[in-house]
Formats: sequence, C-alpha cells, structure tokens
Amino acid sequence: MDAITYRLELDAERHPVLIKENKEVIYGAEPLTEPKKIVELCNNMMHLKFLAEETVIMIAVDTRGHILGIFKVSHGTVDTAMCNPREIFIRALLVGASGIFIVHNHPSGDSRPSSCDLECATRIEKTGKMIRIRLTDFIIIGKTSFYSAKEAKRID
Repeated sequence: MDAITYRLELDAERHPVLIKENKEVIYGAEPLTEPKKIVELCNNMMHLKFLAEETVIMIAVDTRGHILGIFKVSHGTVDTAMCNPREIFIRALLVGASGIFIVHNHPSGDSRPSSCDLECATRIEKTGKMIRIRLTDFIIIGKTSFYSAKEAKRID
C-alpha cells in the first residue's frame, strides 16, 4: 500500500484543502499498530532521526490502522516545535481519520520526553476524545532509541 503525504493550503475562499504531494512510500498492507514500525516509516520517509530541527509528523489512520495520510504538522528549532491540536485535527478530519499518531524527533538524540512533550500529548489526547479521533500513540524519535507514550502507559 502507498502512504501518501499531504499539505494543507487555502483555496480561493480561504478554506483549508488537502494537496497531495508527490512523495509516496510503499509501507505494506499491514495496519500500523507497533511503535517500531511507525518509527521505521518516519525514518525511511522523512529521515526524522537525522534532522537538525524538531519536526512533528501526524499519521492519520482508519479504524483498522491503515494509513489515510501523512502530514508534516510543524517544523521548529533545535529544541522545540509547536504542536497545536487545531492544526492536527483539521488535517485528521479532512481525511476522515479515526486515529492519529503524532511523531517527532529530538535532535539531541535523547528520546526521553520533556514536560512540554507530556503536556502536549495530554492536550492532543483530550482534544481527540472530544471529537472521537483517538491519539493512538505519541512517539519521540532519538538517534538510537524512541519513546512511545502508549508503551509507557501515558495515554489510553
């Protein structure tokens, strides 16, 4: 199966519309359920563990974990990136997602979450519950390891 990347643009009436990018990656027919597979996809597709600035990626999935779209949500600095639920869920709603994965890198190489990371995950999870789009996992990629909020039991 192809994983399609999208960007969000405004149309003539200034409404958000999805624009399919040329970047497509074949990831197989298996649903995404394991953090390790998501990390591999993000590293292969976006080279996340090698980036010099924090970058936030959102992967929208259907009820079975099949990818509906991949979005670059934010590009930040060496130690921070904005992660606003509004921008995340606009994209998730436009592709009809029932779940999302939020993945970002730590250029320092340390995959341990900061207090800001944990607050962000909680805020996204709460917002998603209100509109019935589940935060499936919140993953941080370091140089040689990764953190999964789901595996750490920080999210439902």
